[in-house]
Amino acid sequence: MPPYPGLGTNPAGIEVGRGDGPVKRIILDLCAGTGGWSQPYVDAGYDVRRYDLLHGTGECLKDIRLLEYPTFPVHGILAAPPCTVFAASGNRWPRSERDMADGLSVVDACLRLVVVCRPQWWVLENPVGKLKRYLGPPTMRFDPCDYGDPYTKKTLLWGNFTPPMKTPCLPLDGSKMHTRFGGKSQRTKTLRSETPLGFAAAFFNANP
Repeated sequence: MPPYPGLGTNPAGIEVGRGDGPVKRIILDLCAGTGGWSQPYVDAGYDVRRYDLLHGTGECLKDIRLLEYPTFPVHGILAAPPCTVFAASGNRWPRSERDMADGLSVVDACLRLVVVCRPQWWVLENPVGKLKRYLGPPTMRFDPCDYGDPYTKKTLLWGNFTPPMKTPCLPLDGSKMHTRFGGKSQRTKTLRSETPLGFAAAFFNANP
């Protein structure tokens, strides 16, 4: 069994018939980090392409701003552009116009791929902060404790997707982002950006 609470089985969501026979559905995981958000899709047999400058491998070790038009059908897109210049938690550090433009260029690249790929569903994630000034109101917001992980991290989602059903618990661990994962090292930045397991499983179940 995959190590994700609530992960269902959906054989119809794993393969679709095309041309000569069934092929795996393709998911693009943009700015994938360690890949936690897309792991339920990997476990269910999807063809997941994880693009990330630090954690990607092979052809996926790439700046997504340089990705060309895909020649294959894309079923779904997960996007988690870096939040450094957008997150409200970083408001104490001033950001230049160049900083903001660089951050937005990654967001724009994610949305460009949505436009050209026309997936069945897509979603873009960022913590509460400045990004809503540029993308408008989010489609959904949540905390990890809404999906069984007992801590808080106010997170916004934009996109065209089915909101996953919530299974709330008490946030007994409070905000681990500050108590355990504070600091500027790449290690703590990676830990802060990891997708909660409960949310990842719930999102997969709602968006096969």
